[in-house]
Amino acid sequence: MSAMAETTNTTQANVVNGINVDDLKALVAQVEQNAANGKTSWHVATTWQGQTHSRSEVTGFGMGGDEVSRRFTFDIDEPAELGGGNAFANPLEHLLAALNACMTVGYVAQCAVRGITIDSLQIETEGEIDLRGFLGLDPAVAPGYEGLRYTVRIKGDATEAQFVEVHEAVMATSPNFYNLSRAVRLNPTLVVG
Repeated sequence: MSAMAETTNTTQANVVNGINVDDLKALVAQVEQNAANGKTSWHVATTWQGQTHSRSEVTGFGMGGDEVSRRFTFDIDEPAELGGGNAFANPLEHLLAALNACMTVGYVAQCAVRGITIDSLQIETEGEIDLRGFLGLDPAVAPGYEGLRYTVRIKGDATEAQFVEVHEAVMATSPNFYNLSRAVRLNPTLVVG
């Protein structure tokens, strides 16, 4: 059983911002003690549903050599202006949401371990894409974001200096901040038939 799932029945859990700080610290101790406990693997399978609609399915993830079962599906589409049915957010919006959500976890957890209670937290991210790149009209134009801007609005029972410390810790440790701020090596395989 993972440290995050364990809770002591004899004492009151130390919960800050909905995070069980004792469980989080136990996980940190497990990973410090044995780096293999911190190895995780992630998998998403996406299937075309017609037009620009796709459905992505999560069936689990690996942690410390164990497989953890989870089941989620989410649909993605494109706006009608880009050939889609406009039924769901598009991949670019999901990318921004994934960045925001990952950093949100970071702010909540970083504040929790410091005993800082958050009253409100909002992250807004934006960027521009020139369709000439996506449409293959100009090879000199990037097909995706070349930069993103985000604003974090946070309130709670900490000083500005404490929130600056949390902000810097989130930028240093957020997986999706890392993933989007550096080139991630992609290893494609094409299977036909």
